[in-house]
Amino acid sequence: MQEEFDIIIIGSGLGGLVCANILAREGKKVLVLEKNQQFGGNLQTFSRDKVIFDTGVHYIGGLLPGQNLHKYFHYLGIADKLKLQRMNPDGYDFVTFDGDKNEYPYAQGTENFVKQLTKFFPEEENAIWQYVEKMKEICESFPLYKVEANENPVSNEDLMSLKASEVIHELTDNPKLRAVLAGTNFLYAGIENKTPFYVHSLSINSYIESAWRCVNGGSQISKLLIKEIRKLGGTVLKHKKVISISANDLGEIEFVKTSDGNSYKGKQFISNIDPKITLNLIENFHLRKSYLKRISEAEDTVSSFSLYITLKPDCFPYLKHNYYHFKNEIKVWTSVNYEEKNWPEGYMVSFSAKSDNNGFADGISVLTYMQYDEVEKWKDSFNTVAEKDDRGAEYEKFKAKKTEILLNELEKKFPNIRDCIQSTYVATPLTYRDYIGSSTGCMYGFAKDADFPMRNYLSPRTKIKNLFLTGQSISMHGILGVTIGAILTCSELIGRKYLVDKINLEYGKRKNS
Repeated sequence: MQEEFDIIIIGSGLGGLVCANILAREGKKVLVLEKNQQFGGNLQTFSRDKVIFDTGVHYIGGLLPGQNLHKYFHYLGIADKLKLQRMNPDGYDFVTFDGDKNEYPYAQGTENFVKQLTKFFPEEENAIWQYVEKMKEICESFPLYKVEANENPVSNEDLMSLKASEVIHELTDNPKLRAVLAGTNFLYAGIENKTPFYVHSLSINSYIESAWRCVNGGSQISKLLIKEIRKLGGTVLKHKKVISISANDLGEIEFVKTSDGNSYKGKQFISNIDPKITLNLIENFHLRKSYLKRISEAEDTVSSFSLYITLKPDCFPYLKHNYYHFKNEIKVWTSVNYEEKNWPEGYMVSFSAKSDNNGFADGISVLTYMQYDEVEKWKDSFNTVAEKDDRGAEYEKFKAKKTEILLNELEKKFPNIRDCIQSTYVATPLTYRDYIGSSTGCMYGFAKDADFPMRNYLSPRTKIKNLFLTGQSISMHGILGVTIGAILTCSELIGRKYLVDKINLEYGKRKNS
């Protein structure tokens, strides 16, 4: 007789693994199905020339004892097992511009953030204070950011209608300070006059609280979560690509089928893959056209072109901070909608953290925006470690050309960088599409629009009573956002107050022990 699971989770990204961990703690019989060779979605890492690179998690916030992510990770059984490196307290991020020698710091701690930035803008101390206080105020209005159980996760439409670019614009008349305060908007693919200020605040504030790198990569998070899930009796399988989600005559999902011909029966199902793809997999159930239309037409965030550089030994200094660099102040908001001839108008630089640091870097990741249109001609190809394919010589030429352009830009900021390069590797929107399973390789799920705050707001509950959603299109993206999204998903099954009270109770025991 076929084994039946209480919970079947499609996809092993952070959202799916957090759900599996939480529900296994409730005694549920949990199964996680992953299509790839490696678990973890955006937590996946890869190694080149013995250098470990992160594909998605370049740094994490909120992990000091008492802070929000530390509380959540403690409940999941992983907080004290993570190998972390604290980033530079006086500048974990620096915003920089062509033709300006200043490096504008984002420091850890509210007072320190204001102090360090005021050194560059002495007349603007009040505006900088207003900025951090406004962000805090917005974050405080989201109960789960504070690990509280208020049943209303979305405070009000007025708050959600505030635009990041407008709020920053109103705080100061100084164009450089405006650019600096918006300068890390790559963290959420910010669009001027569109992206809500709550997205900006939730993306940035937890780093100001505390900022960390994962030593030897973010995949340790997925490995630790899976260890806990298995310890709790859960099953996590790879090379299991779900190809259909089948409903019964009662309008409930009964089983899923995988590409190897197996089927898995369950009582409740959680999809941790792109909601658009999820709906396309459903068989024997007619969803309302309006619901299908809303999800299928939801706008994705932009994708990324990522350049991974391995470095010659003892050649380039290891820096405990990231760079967000732009050609000029205007490009802070316009680089996302670049013209191909001007690409790239900005980029982010992050360093691979390793346990045996000798003061020199062994790997650098350089990320910049890339529209899916640029790679659409190869859309019929598919290439992962689990399913290998060759996209052809023209695609390789495209990558080489883009690499050269990006390196030329990088040289302006780091003049000796080419002398230190050992090898380069590239990920395009197609790489992200194939590994992560998002339809356009988007970085952060659905785009949020302050003019239509509820348009892309997705409930974890679908129109099928035993099918739920989790992942970066629910609530928010990022490590904290996706963890909170998983809390929302599990709350639909076991109750929010019950779950959040339990998280806080466990954390209280830690403090008292």
